[in-house]
Amino acid sequence: MSLHTTAQQRRILVWMCVFIGVNQLGFGALIPVLPLYAQAFGVAASAIGITIAIYGLARMLSAMPAGRLADLLGRRRSMAIGGLLCTAGNLWCALATSFPEFVAARFVAGLGAGWVQSVGIIVLADVSAPHQRGRMMSIYQGTFLFTVGVGPFPGGLLASHFGLAAPFASYAVASALAAVLAWVMVPETRRFGHGDQPAAAAADDIPYLRQMRILLADPGYAMVCLMGLANAVVRTGGLFNVVPLLAVSRLGLGPGAIGAWLALGSLLGLAASYPAGVLADRHGRKPVIVPSALLTALAFLVYCWAPSMAWFGLACMLWGVAAAVNGAAPAAYAADKAPAGMNAAAMSGYRGISDIGYVIGPVLLGMLADWQGAQAGLLFAAVLVGAVGLLFGRYAPEQWKTAARG
Repeated sequence: MSLHTTAQQRRILVWMCVFIGVNQLGFGALIPVLPLYAQAFGVAASAIGITIAIYGLARMLSAMPAGRLADLLGRRRSMAIGGLLCTAGNLWCALATSFPEFVAARFVAGLGAGWVQSVGIIVLADVSAPHQRGRMMSIYQGTFLFTVGVGPFPGGLLASHFGLAAPFASYAVASALAAVLAWVMVPETRRFGHGDQPAAAAADDIPYLRQMRILLADPGYAMVCLMGLANAVVRTGGLFNVVPLLAVSRLGLGPGAIGAWLALGSLLGLAASYPAGVLADRHGRKPVIVPSALLTALAFLVYCWAPSMAWFGLACMLWGVAAAVNGAAPAAYAADKAPAGMNAAAMSGYRGISDIGYVIGPVLLGMLADWQGAQAGLLFAAVLVGAVGLLFGRYAPEQWKTAARG
């Protein structure tokens, strides 16, 4: 099934992948060290969760304003602003001298990350037609998840050789580079038009909040936002918070080993990403979204009871494939739901609601880890994402058939 992109679409897609890849490589470098860095300030597991939750709170608060400003200022300028915020926040993290200061710095970094990711996915919605959207999103999301997954390996090595602050400094440098790339190489897509979809102009006179009310009244859009929220809860609360602590305390793994296994899982995820996009374009979004949610649940069950490093590695592989598969199809589904001219509202709203999971996930699973142990937190994550996946399969309509043939 050929992608059939124009030269302009390919150019935008390539540079957007470079942009998000550079930014997220720095973010991934923090995964194996963030809980340990926060723990160095002498705080409990639930407080470590706060450092992740505050980042998610900032992402959540920045997503919808970023979408609005992407309409007012343009996509290109908004991406550059997000990159600069990431740079400032992560440099501050590296220089923080107390836990409250570190939390404040994480908030600034989260504002930038939310900005970058919201505007990036808006650009992909701008330039993709429904019949190619699953594959274009899969390439972009595959790059996103691969670089996040590979990042823990250099991040762990940096922490091992130069100290726990080094990955934050490297993320600041990567964010600055991404901001420059966004400004120089990514064209403005606000009025991009292609084939079966006109340039975005039809919703110019509709206030942003009214656009969001229109979108959330659609059951399918509301369900895909819930799916995104559940994925964020298990990713940040489980993978970023509880899994590294369990790997250290139960299996005796260090940051380098944890990062290497997560990177291997991301390699497998990268291999699965484009085929999943093909399936989403050929057979619809739901046949990809639901199985990927169940595979995510299985990965966390294996994390929960992994008796050895080999089983931990298997869980990382399952997680890498599931994360790559469920990254693109939900975003394509949300974009399918956007009326003409509402790409910014639809995609920033999807990102913002999903990022609620970044706020509640780390604190909730961190509290469960303090109260009942790390395994209880991972078991909760598995049940949550599996249940939401089944609900999506039961109640969300298949939007692709409408978008392609309606």
